[in-house]
Amino acid sequence: MSTLSGKTALVTGGSRGIGRAIAERLGRDGARVGVHYGRDETAAKETVAAIEAAGGSAFPVRALLGTEGDAETLWAAFDAQADGLDILVNNAGITGPRTGIQGSTPEEFDALFAVNVKAPFFITRLGLSRLRDGGRIINLSTGLTRRAGAMTDIVAYTMSKGALDQFTVSLAKEFGPRGITVNAVAPGVIDTDMNADWLRGGEEARDSVAGSSPLGRLGQPADVADIAGFLASDDARWVTGQWVDAAGGALL
Repeated sequence: MSTLSGKTALVTGGSRGIGRAIAERLGRDGARVGVHYGRDETAAKETVAAIEAAGGSAFPVRALLGTEGDAETLWAAFDAQADGLDILVNNAGITGPRTGIQGSTPEEFDALFAVNVKAPFFITRLGLSRLRDGGRIINLSTGLTRRAGAMTDIVAYTMSKGALDQFTVSLAKEFGPRGITVNAVAPGVIDTDMNADWLRGGEEARDSVAGSSPLGRLGQPADVADIAGFLASDDARWVTGQWVDAAGGALL
């Protein structure tokens, strides 16, 4: 496919999990993809290599999010390899410790919001001057913002994604006149490294998650990436300000 031919994309947290799947999907669709990473250079290079092996074009972008000047660092690295932007995917995020409100510390809370809220806010703020008219912004949310009580041990994470949901709506309203669409994709539990500690520890956890979906299986990164691919395309030109349920019906 070449639906995104001539377009340039940036996927934060694009070296692993859902971010890698999105980067690879956009690459297959013809976009030149900036694969952002924080620490794992090897994973980023593997993602770039995978995109290129499939006939696409990609380049790594390093910036440690949640640190002073992270957005400036990211865009300086991006600008060194690209001229302008068409698709911004704010995917990078952390869940933080699974300790609920009672076990959370101020330091952990601040670190979580620095990565999940502050970083996408300022990455987007600085990116808007680079984003061409008719561009796309896709924010990765979570189904938990509509079913917060499902996992109270990561309440701060859910709160941070709730902020991103409101950010999505506000951006869609403000930048619609430029033809820029802004949408949030909200996965349920996806089989990624982020969930490996508890999800891959035994069949019971996997079966329980699979059973929460009417489709009867565990969500995969590609399930979310294909939704992002649609939202990035011209087919989604009339979709903006939306929260797209990507939880396989688990919220029904």
